Amino acid sequence: MSEQTTDYIKPELMACCGAREIRDGDLVIVGTGFPTVAANIAKHIHAPRARLMQESGVYDAQPKRPALSVGDPCLNPGAAMIGSLVDIMGMFLQAGKVDVGFLSGSQVDKYGNINTTVIGDYHQPKSRLPGSGGANPIGLLARRILIIALHDRRRLAERVDFITTPGYIDGPGSREKWGLPGDCGPEVIITNKGVMRFDAETKEAYLASYHPGNTVEEILENTPWDLKVADDVHETEPPTSEELRVIREVLDPMRMITIYLKRGYV
Repeated sequence: MSEQTTDYIKPELMACCGAREIRDGDLVIVGTGFPTVAANIAKHIHAPRARLMQESGVYDAQPKRPALSVGDPCLNPGAAMIGSLVDIMGMFLQAGKVDVGFLSGSQVDKYGNINTTVIGDYHQPKSRLPGSGGANPIGLLARRILIIALHDRRRLAERVDFITTPGYIDGPGSREKWGLPGDCGPEVIITNKGVMRFDAETKEAYLASYHPGNTVEEILENTPWDLKVADDVHETEPPTSEELRVIREVLDPMRMITIYLKRGYV
């Protein structure tokens, strides 16, 4: 692996964290932004046989810039297949063939449940959100879920206000109780402060690493539940020079990823 560097911004680090979760040969459902950049970093560096799909029906796209939506025309040239939503969600996802799904939401809780429906009481909410889109079936049926989130007490919750996309619901055995595949579920939450993974026994997220410039104490202070810390907690590995080259010269030469700085991913 190429040498590490300190010349990076936080969104680039987060994208690299996502890329490192993808294995060679994985079938990955991606959206836009972080997921697309992360999946393509993996494909260019260590997972050349990973296959990427958008909900819109595009399979194995070869975009020349980051897509602005799952229906962005830049995804079409060179793609192996341009199908439909039904092709991706039915032929691949519901058939149990998807290895990895990238998700995010307005709230994420300690069991990896995601809320994109309402903040507050469902009948008298403080605000209504866009809803599920494809997130619910992706969260139910993809074998491994990678979650991107802002790390603060507003976006993270001990319990989400509404479960749009189930994670481990309320702990061990919950997915099976509700008839969901027990061998699927959240694997990691990548935030702008660190990386959290899920305990195999309790199904709760715990702190696995903290990003350079952040501390364990800061992360605990900004987490609204009693976040456990791994015995081997460590600083997240910075992007390598090769990862940054792929981001800046191949995937995002126009530096569109910097838009995430304006959304608080610092």
